[in-house]
Amino acid sequence: MRAVVQRVSHSKVEVHNAVVGEIEAGLMVLLGVGREDDLEDAEYLVEKILNLRIFEDEAGKMNRSLLDIEGELMVISQFTLYGDTRKGRRPSFVAAAPPEKGEALYEEFVQKAQEAGIRVATGRFKHHMMVHLINDGPVTILIDSKKEF
Repeated sequence: MRAVVQRVSHSKVEVHNAVVGEIEAGLMVLLGVGREDDLEDAEYLVEKILNLRIFEDEAGKMNRSLLDIEGELMVISQFTLYGDTRKGRRPSFVAAAPPEKGEALYEEFVQKAQEAGIRVATGRFKHHMMVHLINDGPVTILIDSKKEF
């Protein structure tokens, strides 16, 4: 699984001009599921993201996690994170999980985050979404459960 993690002061997602998810201070995660991913990948990413120390402490040092600040989490499915652009001009998405598998692992990720006590908002799987965010910092981190980068 791959994630683009952004520290935000606010984020919302709209589907058909209606807000379907919204958070205040916390993290906005674009989450992609790969063909070879499984529950272990989802569990790894949830643990890594919830404990990622990218929020400032009293000294202004990035030393606090989402759990520490009791922040919120926005999770948006994004199969295009598996777009391969090494050949030609059109991305290939053969490494992305099929929709059924992608949705199941996306839902597992969301559930595991909720079980950790985090308020989670989401977009809509397989829908065209308008994602709004205010990136705080800006802070953007890339994480891959297979540690490919």
